[in-house]
Amino acid sequence: MTLILTAICIVVLCLLTVIWIKHTRDRRELELHSITPEALHALLTSKQEILLFDVRLPLDLLANSEIIPGATRIPPRELLENPLLIPKEKDSVVYCTCPSDKTSRVILRRAQGLQFLRIKFLRGGLAGWKAKGYPVERYEKFFHLDTRN
Repeated sequence: MTLILTAICIVVLCLLTVIWIKHTRDRRELELHSITPEALHALLTSKQEILLFDVRLPLDLLANSEIIPGATRIPPRELLENPLLIPKEKDSVVYCTCPSDKTSRVILRRAQGLQFLRIKFLRGGLAGWKAKGYPVERYEKFFHLDTRN
């Protein structure tokens, strides 16, 4: 019986360690590879060259057809299939509307795996940007409603 309890405690301890490591890694990623709406706004208003990409899923764009002025919309599926749609040699920011910036983080990890070193994601995405009162404009270009991502 004691052997079983010891084994259970070890398994629980291992699981807690794995969760802690993942949480620490996610927090470090957030700090190193994200930009706040305030910092992005400051860069954009200072006319510093930075490329901005809206990587929302088509259904998200349909639900909220606003975009940050100057952003280029690229569907996540296209970007995952062809990451070179984002220039490697320029500072870039991607944003979405997913909880915890999920789509932006997926794009970021894929780009980092291909040695893109100058890409960040907008912390809080479009909602975070709008919550600060920063400008948006209506997205009126045609887009394909592909629900596969």
